[in-house]
Amino acid sequence: MCVLLLALLLLLGSEAAPQGDEVVYLPGLGKQAAFKQYSGYLTIANNKHLHYWFVESQLNPAKDPVVLWLNGGPGCSSLDGMLTEHGPFLIQDDGVSLEYNPYSWNKISNMLYLESPVGVGFSYSKDKNYVTNDTEVSMNNYLALKQFFKLFPEYSKNQLFLTGESYAGIYIPTLAERVMEDPAFNLQGIAVGNGMASYELNDNSLVYFAYYHGLLGNQLWAQLQTFCCSKGKCDFYNNHNVNCSKNLEEVQNIVYSSGLNMYNLYAPCPGGVGQRVGMDGGSLVLRDLGNSFTRHPATQRTCFQKLRGAASLFKNVRLDPPCTNSTPSTLYLNNAYVRAALHISPDALPWVLCSSVVNLNYGRVYMEVSKQYLKLLGALVYRVLVYNGDVDMACNFMGDEWFVESLQQKVDVQRRTWTYQDKAGLQVGGFVKEFCNLAFLTIKGSGHMVPTDKPAAAYTMFSRFLLRQPF
Repeated sequence: MCVLLLALLLLLGSEAAPQGDEVVYLPGLGKQAAFKQYSGYLTIANNKHLHYWFVESQLNPAKDPVVLWLNGGPGCSSLDGMLTEHGPFLIQDDGVSLEYNPYSWNKISNMLYLESPVGVGFSYSKDKNYVTNDTEVSMNNYLALKQFFKLFPEYSKNQLFLTGESYAGIYIPTLAERVMEDPAFNLQGIAVGNGMASYELNDNSLVYFAYYHGLLGNQLWAQLQTFCCSKGKCDFYNNHNVNCSKNLEEVQNIVYSSGLNMYNLYAPCPGGVGQRVGMDGGSLVLRDLGNSFTRHPATQRTCFQKLRGAASLFKNVRLDPPCTNSTPSTLYLNNAYVRAALHISPDALPWVLCSSVVNLNYGRVYMEVSKQYLKLLGALVYRVLVYNGDVDMACNFMGDEWFVESLQQKVDVQRRTWTYQDKAGLQVGGFVKEFCNLAFLTIKGSGHMVPTDKPAAAYTMFSRFLLRQPF
């Protein structure tokens, strides 16, 4: 009887979440969470350790979907999504306090925040080799998901959604391509916000976006039309005309270096107008994620070579997105009590929002991801949502709309407004166009981080997507 009882206890124990990873007390909360949460490491090939933070659903964790969230960069931490966008607690300006988020996405889903690739946030590898590329990252994220469901087998049959923003426009569809071929996963769909889907379309559309938002002026626009366009078609992506290159360099300076908030054109720039590259507390701060005009000759000369050269002179280098205030999150996550509560390894580096080591050594394999989207859509079972804040310049809505249209899917619902409810009543959230199993949606007045700028609209969009409700 004792042997049978012991065997039963062991069996039950194997079907539960890892107790050692449970966050039993989280500093900064006035009242501890009623739902369970876990933080620890998913160990994958070559002794790589990816940090995760998993928060159970506040509704029905046993039945609600599991939603993976990835921030972009490449090289930026998904804990930014957790603490400043749609996590259950939002970091406050003092860098110490957390407040509950009334629009948290874990109100209806189990949220898994993964810091990827290694070298990002608290993720690390023993050999300190943080050189990677798109293909390796998609495989490592796939292996991390496998490891997660091995640690949390009770969630392995739940619906699974893969979501993210910015450079996750590459991460998510390339990961989905692997996950959809593994019957162990109950994949239901993907959602990408302000994502990088095509460098060419993003670059070409950004110039139009800047002109029509009044940033360029008629003289510069006329020069761009003269030197970058021919027979009614403009190439702002890979144009080797010297005069075109000169004009595009001016566009870059206006969009990225003039003090405008590249993540939200109409929002102020935290900290004021400053330099793109400068010293900050003894560290070199590289203020460029390099996702636009990467094929442009002027960019290759003036951006990457200068940044790499400068970075080689300093041991302590970090990369912050421009006009982004990461101070509260940095203070909080580097607090010794917080690190202990989250079970952070002593081998992990101090937390920074974006890692320059990862970004500057990252190999970009996919210049566009239409093949991955068409593969998902061709299966006829997965839901796909592409959404954009419409005043973001990092990954602008026009480029993503062009990308979605290029997939040539059957239109189910023509472009129209969509609405959501806030304290003031029913509001227009933006515009949506629906295809078979695919939707393109804009969020009016939002920048790059939609849940931060428009939390009520973002939560409405997310819940309708998960629950298969009309937008």
